[in-house]
Amino acid sequence: MDERLFSRRALCAALLAGPAGAVMTQLGLAAEAAEAHKGKVLMPVGDASEAMDTLYPFFRVQEDGYAAVVCGPEARLYHLVAHEIPPNSVVPWDITEERPSYHLKAQLAFRDVNPADYAGLFVSGGRAPEYLRYNKDLLRITRHFFEAQKPVAVVCHGIEIVSAAGTIRGRTVTTVPKCALDAEQGGAKYVDQPVVVDGNLVTARGWQDNAPFLREFMKMLNARKRGKE
Repeated sequence: MDERLFSRRALCAALLAGPAGAVMTQLGLAAEAAEAHKGKVLMPVGDASEAMDTLYPFFRVQEDGYAAVVCGPEARLYHLVAHEIPPNSVVPWDITEERPSYHLKAQLAFRDVNPADYAGLFVSGGRAPEYLRYNKDLLRITRHFFEAQKPVAVVCHGIEIVSAAGTIRGRTVTTVPKCALDAEQGGAKYVDQPVVVDGNLVTARGWQDNAPFLREFMKMLNARKRGKE
């Protein structure tokens, strides 16, 4: 055995056994408390959630110290997809082409989520919202964030979920133009522009608007965090 390694281990054990150990323990607890104070952002996904809609915010919120917590119908691996109208297709596409993309694991099933534990909600697009909007637990979760006036970000087809939850009535929102009817049927006013902020809600048309979209969402999250400090 390397004697220097043994000495370091012995020294650490001695420190932890004495007064210095109590200080180190308190520092560790303080670090854990600080980490927990940064908050968590909930991100519901399902098979066919759009990769760019999902992965950009997944990493962006972590840059500001938030934990990105992914949830789904079950706690398992999900298949993300790439949605795009091909710019050079031989046969023109009237609607989005869907291609396989990356995978992302959900840490929690919707039924096990306590939304009170989270600072904000990010609802991505893709084809997944078409069926996720039928999940009663997800609708319950969504309503909590609006009732508590916590920051909510919705992009593209994600509007189908907040519309189904009955949370956008009287709001002004944007989404991908082919989902304008979903917004209007939910009682919202649809406008075709990159980003719309209405109270605690920020919406965007698609992943092409990610930069200004996440800028506004992070402003909301950080302002709320500062207000609670």
